[in-house]
Amino acid sequence: MEIRKIPEAEKEHYMDLLLLGDEQESMVRRYLSRGELFALYDPDLKGVCVVTREADCIYELKNIAVKPGDQGNGYGRALLKFLFDRYGRPGNTLLVGTGDVPSTVGFYEHCGFTRSHIVPHFFTDHYDHPIYEDGVQLRDMIYLKKSWL
Repeated sequence: MEIRKIPEAEKEHYMDLLLLGDEQESMVRRYLSRGELFALYDPDLKGVCVVTREADCIYELKNIAVKPGDQGNGYGRALLKFLFDRYGRPGNTLLVGTGDVPSTVGFYEHCGFTRSHIVPHFFTDHYDHPIYEDGVQLRDMIYLKKSWL
């Protein structure tokens, strides 16, 4: 298994996979240009993630996606472990925003994130169509965080 940082000129090649994690291309483009894109290969492409720097010592996981046929094999956890190793310095915080869906929130909590705050109506205000996950229409963004002391 190998995780590579993707150069700016190659980021566009990963758009189809990024759209699994965030289905509106205009939203992906907002953070992709200012974020670091990482791709996990084993040996072929399995997943991607994008992290942005939001402030001093504050980073945000904006997108994480694993190919549907490869989900459930630990690739998402491997990407998170990589991010923890990369950004997990004393005083740093890694945020992630997601829909209020038990399976997704539970995944992040199982990986060491704790609930932080809620952004009401995020999905209904910022997306041009209703977003559904596990049959639930997403409305509010639930933020979780992992901090290193």
